[in-house]
Amino acid sequence: MRRLYLVLGFFFVALGFIGAFLPVLPTTPFLILATTCFARSSPRLENWLLSHPHFGPALRDWRERGAIPLRAKLLALAGIIVGFLLFWIGSAPGPILMASVGAFMLVGLVYVFTRPSA
Repeated sequence: MRRLYLVLGFFFVALGFIGAFLPVLPTTPFLILATTCFARSSPRLENWLLSHPHFGPALRDWRERGAIPLRAKLLALAGIIVGFLLFWIGSAPGPILMASVGAFMLVGLVYVFTRPSA
């Protein structure tokens, strides 16, 4: 299992790295998953992520308090609004699909905004 967690950790770091450059792919959730995998496989790599100068503070805030920075919350809100508008304009969904997608996005926003702010 240790090797599986190690491979998954590297996979999630790669996705997080890609997400740092692509606006449609999130970075921090993948790095949270990577940190969790490394905690079960490599304390050295877990420590590397937690002490990273750019990503470390957000990962530590999440681990210690389940906190999400206010800036990240606002970016999530903006991304969901843009995503919903693109979905609505680009696909002209029926009312049931539009309500379903809107409800799914709203659940995500409620989760994000009910976490403590870092």
